[in-house]
Amino acid sequence: MSKIETKTNSVQWRFIPIETHTAATNMALDEACAHAIAMGKANPTIRFYRWQPSAVSIGYFQSLAQEVDVNECRKQGVDIVRRRTGGGAVYHDYKGEITYSVIAPEKMFASNIVESYKQVADCIILGLKQLNVNAEFVPINDLIVNGKKISGNAQTRRNGILQMHGTILCDVDVDKMFSVLKVPDEKIKDKVIANVKERVTSLKHQGISDYQTVYQALMHGFLDGKEWKKGKWSEEEMEKAEILAEEKYGHPKWIEMR
Repeated sequence: MSKIETKTNSVQWRFIPIETHTAATNMALDEACAHAIAMGKANPTIRFYRWQPSAVSIGYFQSLAQEVDVNECRKQGVDIVRRRTGGGAVYHDYKGEITYSVIAPEKMFASNIVESYKQVADCIILGLKQLNVNAEFVPINDLIVNGKKISGNAQTRRNGILQMHGTILCDVDVDKMFSVLKVPDEKIKDKVIANVKERVTSLKHQGISDYQTVYQALMHGFLDGKEWKKGKWSEEEMEKAEILAEEKYGHPKWIEMR
């Protein structure tokens, strides 16, 4: 099974055009959407979004204190949020990336985790091809260009719904990233930063700097071959997201739970 919707070819996807929100609201909208789909009140959904202010998101199982320099985030006005997906800590720069979410019934994806990652990764690969950028999927959940990482992804499956989201790096400032993220041993921080600079790339490094061009290409990659309709959030989803943003994703109890 290579395409996302192989088992349910007649499904119509809802596409939410790119939006900009706080970290808490972005994560809350993903969860509100997943809930609506589980309740049969919304179609499978693809959305793109940005983070303003820039933010750090940590994986569900991570320790905030071990992964994030909280004081430095406050100093720089960088948001902090805990995702409900796993994976590592990620710095989301407002100008430096486009984030996507794919939220749909599990039955539309492969049951094998790696294969399901590849199904979505193929959409990114197709989109980047529109920009003459050849990307390659590397299990479990990365995409590389010329041997360097350009996209990381994470997913969770709950209540019969798969939620997968990830970033496509338009630009990357590794020094800024590690000013807010911690490394296990401060003595080797310079080496870690140098190593990451060698292992990570961005579309800017590939000579592509127009954000709108990148967005249009990614839209093509994710929507090609699907029946889809441009949509918007329902009132119920927005109300639920507002509550989740305030009482869960923006609340210290959730952010500092580990």
